[in-house]
Amino acid sequence: MQLYEIVFLFLVISFVYSSVGFGGGSSYLAVLTFFAFPFMEMKMTALICNIIVVTGGTILFIRHKQIDWKKVIPTVVVSVPMAFLGARVKLSENSFFVILGFSLIIAAALLWTQRKQLANEEASKFRPNYLRDALLGGVIGLLSGMVGIGGGIFLSPILNLMKWDTPKKIAATASFFILVNSISGIAGQLSTFQKSINYTHIALFTAAVLVGGQLGSRIGIKNLDPVVIRRITAFVVFIAGIEVLHKHL
Repeated sequence: MQLYEIVFLFLVISFVYSSVGFGGGSSYLAVLTFFAFPFMEMKMTALICNIIVVTGGTILFIRHKQIDWKKVIPTVVVSVPMAFLGARVKLSENSFFVILGFSLIIAAALLWTQRKQLANEEASKFRPNYLRDALLGGVIGLLSGMVGIGGGIFLSPILNLMKWDTPKKIAATASFFILVNSISGIAGQLSTFQKSINYTHIALFTAAVLVGGQLGSRIGIKNLDPVVIRRITAFVVFIAGIEVLHKHL
């Protein structure tokens, strides 16, 4: 596959993921895995693309007052340092891909089993549990830092299963979560990164996801049920996870 075809895939991924509040890090990694990109460069690229995609969506969510800061802060206050620490963990290339493969399969299962989301009046009945949310954020942050994703693909379906809040507020929370953890993950990687980065590749990929992310966060896929989008995403992520494990186990 030519480089421009990978760039096009990044654009499509960013459009679909941003329409449901995700950054697409897991699928960027899956695509780069298939084409044998250096694994340290893969992690950096995925996190940078995450930031590009979710920044616009996060700004829109803040403008529309969809982020409940009292509930979000406990989740990210632990996840951010854990993402930094996770990114500093030195993994062998094979260990990285095994963890990535299992992470993709778990994420796919969570997305597939996501049930019907709460209406506003139902969500208002549930009170936040700050300790639980902090622990959840910490665990996902650590895994996200190690693998090189923002963690929203884990957080969003788990919050939905917990009846944490309304669909829009969960999407807003996931978007902000991805943003801050991706920044933290990059900081952790830079503190130990020793190899050169192909800035031409990163420039092309970030340009593609900038376009796709802006379109997805503003236009969305209005003619498709969000559940359908999530299940298509789950299927793609599951296949990617199986393929990664097949190559490295």
